Amino acid sequence: MSARTSTAGTLTLAALLLLGACTASPPPPSAATSTPAQPVPSGTAEAGSPSPSPGLPVRPVGDPVVIASGLNAPWSILHFPNEGTLISERDTTLVRELLPDGALRDAGRVAEARPGGEGGLLGLAALPDPAAPGGTGWVYAYLTGADDNRIVRMPLFGSAGSHTLGDAEPVLDAIPKAGNHNGGRLAFGPDDLLYATAGDAGDSGNAQDPASLGGKILRMTPTGAVPDDNPFGTLVYSSGHRNPQGIAWDSTGQLWASEFGQNTWDELNRITAGGNYGWPVVEGMQGTDADPGFIDPVQQWPTSEASPSGLAIVNDTIFMAALRGERLWRFHPSTGEVDDWFVNSFGRLRDVVPGPDGTLWFVSNNTDGRGTPSPGDDRLYQVAVAP
Repeated sequence: MSARTSTAGTLTLAALLLLGACTASPPPPSAATSTPAQPVPSGTAEAGSPSPSPGLPVRPVGDPVVIASGLNAPWSILHFPNEGTLISERDTTLVRELLPDGALRDAGRVAEARPGGEGGLLGLAALPDPAAPGGTGWVYAYLTGADDNRIVRMPLFGSAGSHTLGDAEPVLDAIPKAGNHNGGRLAFGPDDLLYATAGDAGDSGNAQDPASLGGKILRMTPTGAVPDDNPFGTLVYSSGHRNPQGIAWDSTGQLWASEFGQNTWDELNRITAGGNYGWPVVEGMQGTDADPGFIDPVQQWPTSEASPSGLAIVNDTIFMAALRGERLWRFHPSTGEVDDWFVNSFGRLRDVVPGPDGTLWFVSNNTDGRGTPSPGDDRLYQVAVAP
């Protein structure tokens, strides 16, 4: 398992000028595919080792450990504040609850999800709300239904270790669906609004069609209404996307998104309200004769080295899970540092999230029909991060 500084992704000029300041990677950790499950740190995402000093770029330190195993095509890791961790399984349509000893139990099934191809039960998001049924809050889910992709929310009942999900209520429907390019990531932003990534559903024209929800990043209120300050007076926040599957915010409130390219370049984009990111006219950076109406990615990778999905930001350091690339990418915007970790060690990586203080959690995705699963797959891992 190696970590290396990579120049395979094309950098912006500023990043190239700063890349020489990168420090050497720590010794490469060893494979952890046979590591037994470790007890889940108490308090899940709210407790753990001290956080790194603010503002310093961080990187993985030491060996990843297995937190849980036996997951089936896991898609989204959700830390529900003070309530533990839930994980969605795309093909079973189950929401699994992680227990303190690393065991998993079923919290509920999202019955209207119809798995097929890249669709099924996809992203999860949490909204604490004491006024919700059960007094805890809502679990939001992005799913592929019979006729479309849609977003629902379910009240969370019970306490940590015995959670159940209530009946689903609709938030948004009519997002185009297909056997691939369904997008699927959900997250609440620092503005307390819900963001969703919607793929072009295999019809590239959706990405530039203002009347389509496909090929967009969407922004909505918790009940699916259009916020007053959305750039077009619709749910569309940004357009020109092929298949975005990761979103996260840095300490300034800046939104970042990872995006599958077609045959040439996968992208990491800095998202601005009303921005158009070029698909299908442009894939990756435009180079000469750039169209000023399209925004270039900040970073790009060959599709063989990425196929990016989940995104996490710790200390303004961006971590990106790579499926086909079978690695974890790291990028720090202010220094230009870019490198990859755990290359070909754990197989396909679907999601990555901040873990207990000073760690990352990431999940493999070798049971999704495109990987080569080993006994015990898929697994949830934890690794420490530090400057």
